[in-house]
Amino acid sequence: MTPLSFQFISTVRLGIKSLMLHKLRSMLTMLGIIFGVCSVIAMLAIGEGASYEAQQAIKKLGSQNIIIRSVKPPDDARQSGLGRGFGLEYGLTYDDGARIQSTIPGVVHVLPIRIIRENVRFAQNNVPCQIIGTLPSYTHIVGLDTVRGRFLTQTDEINQNNVCVLTTGLAQKLFPYQDPLTQSIKINSFYYRVVGLVREKNMPDQRTQQGKMEGEPLDNNVYISLSAARSRFGDVLIRRTAGSIEVEKVELHQLTVQMRDVAAVEAGDPQIKALLSHFHRQADYETIVPLQLLRQAEQTKRIFNIVLGSIAAISLLVGGIGIMNIMLATVTERTREIGVRRALGAKRRHITMQFLVETVVLSVGGGLIGVVIGIIVPILVSHLTTMRTIVTPWSVLLAFSISGAIGIIFGLYPAKAAAQLDPIEALRHE
Repeated sequence: MTPLSFQFISTVRLGIKSLMLHKLRSMLTMLGIIFGVCSVIAMLAIGEGASYEAQQAIKKLGSQNIIIRSVKPPDDARQSGLGRGFGLEYGLTYDDGARIQSTIPGVVHVLPIRIIRENVRFAQNNVPCQIIGTLPSYTHIVGLDTVRGRFLTQTDEINQNNVCVLTTGLAQKLFPYQDPLTQSIKINSFYYRVVGLVREKNMPDQRTQQGKMEGEPLDNNVYISLSAARSRFGDVLIRRTAGSIEVEKVELHQLTVQMRDVAAVEAGDPQIKALLSHFHRQADYETIVPLQLLRQAEQTKRIFNIVLGSIAAISLLVGGIGIMNIMLATVTERTREIGVRRALGAKRRHITMQFLVETVVLSVGGGLIGVVIGIIVPILVSHLTTMRTIVTPWSVLLAFSISGAIGIIFGLYPAKAAAQLDPIEALRHE
């Protein structure tokens, strides 16, 4: 061991020994650092978890997709297409999908979707749900996992087969004791044979024994072929309410356009809007670009993390001020000790190192304890609530690094002040 390293180890031991002489004061001094590091890690973990959930929800829509939805125009822009004062015609058409597919560069697939809200019946069970008429490509464009059975096929679309696929939660409500794949459901006056059960991708598997399903999906959906939806329900939707009848003609409620890549999405969005504007005189549609939403969510995440980190960093700053205050008081308290050491041959750098080591031990020790608590707190938050938290390595490293830097920065002035004391005056100090 070299003399320099031996001297450094001796200084560290001396600093720790000095701190241990006042255990309570040292622990109270460390509390500011502990709470500061803990709050930085915990708050960033909560922000990271909230951001992750928002981004996952957007990613489910597909970063390579452009979603176009029919929107009922405002009252002053409505124009009747079914008779004066009786009906309303608006929204996307089958021709819109064909035009986008044939004219917009980079389009891989255009998925038409039709949505009807009806009650589904089985025996005594009657459940309100969404009837979604679509094509077999729905599963990989929108994102569905087939739990049991199969999804719709091209044969179902061509022959308008009376078959359907249910979400797992709806199957549990309709068939609490039966196997759904052996049953048929009734929608209006038509019966549809259940051929499959699906759930959204990335959702936990909720299967239990005997093929029953547990848990609630986001929607109660019934999927049928687009041709069957058009044939059974038509393009005219009639809603009866108390004392009135509302008649609407909507061919398609949604078009999901799958693009070749991200670059095609950015170029295709304005082109699709320009194309539709030529054939729609009123604002009866809206476009949603998940890629843009994802980028906005990432930007919001960065801002959120900066705000949370700044708020938590104030605790670290307060802890650093506490360390400086205690060390300045310690210098005054140990003035005679400093004089004795200087008289025995200690140089100013030795005195500086001694007090600097003590502040670093306080800040690093508090930082280590704060890291442990900061990791435990998000776990408890996730366990006790439904909030998701994510502790990232960079947040732990950042908080611990700042705690170490605070020990050096706020300990440097008291250490320099101790080294600058005159040995003669220090020995006379009482």
